[in-house]
Amino acid sequence: MTTLPRGAAATTHRAVRRRRAVAAAGAVSAGLLVLAACDKPTAMATITVGSDSVSSEATCGGEGKALTTKTLNECLQDKDIDEIKVDPTKPVRFGVDPEIADHSWTILLNGQPLVDPIKKTYQSIPGSVFFNAQYGAQGDSTLVSIKEGEDEATGLWSFRLKKDED
Repeated sequence: MTTLPRGAAATTHRAVRRRRAVAAAGAVSAGLLVLAACDKPTAMATITVGSDSVSSEATCGGEGKALTTKTLNECLQDKDIDEIKVDPTKPVRFGVDPEIADHSWTILLNGQPLVDPIKKTYQSIPGSVFFNAQYGAQGDSTLVSIKEGEDEATGLWSFRLKKDED
């Protein structure tokens, strides 16, 4: 037999349930605060050569706001970018998330437009183009960028292409 007065056991269980509910609500609130503090990742751009590929979030921008010319130039000078080896006899395939394609994008070779703005999520270009002086390439390494936006640049994804002489 219990020694609790009639109905007291039910009151005790309600208090325990109430504490659990408050603790659960607190945990959910804390989780939401942590998520709110995180930056939303930017869209991804990918370069594929043969069976090798490299993907990256935006080097600069990517949040829908226009980048200034100064910011764009600084981003094009960034040395800490992903690189991939390119066999000049193989195509280089560029892929972007649909949200980049919706705003149109342009492939830049050493900061200069290589193609007209694209609204598709995929573009393929012969690998030899990236090491051809006629297109502004110099030596065995080329900076290739994907610029989001037709009139105003809102994002930039940069990669270094290294000539694979194997």
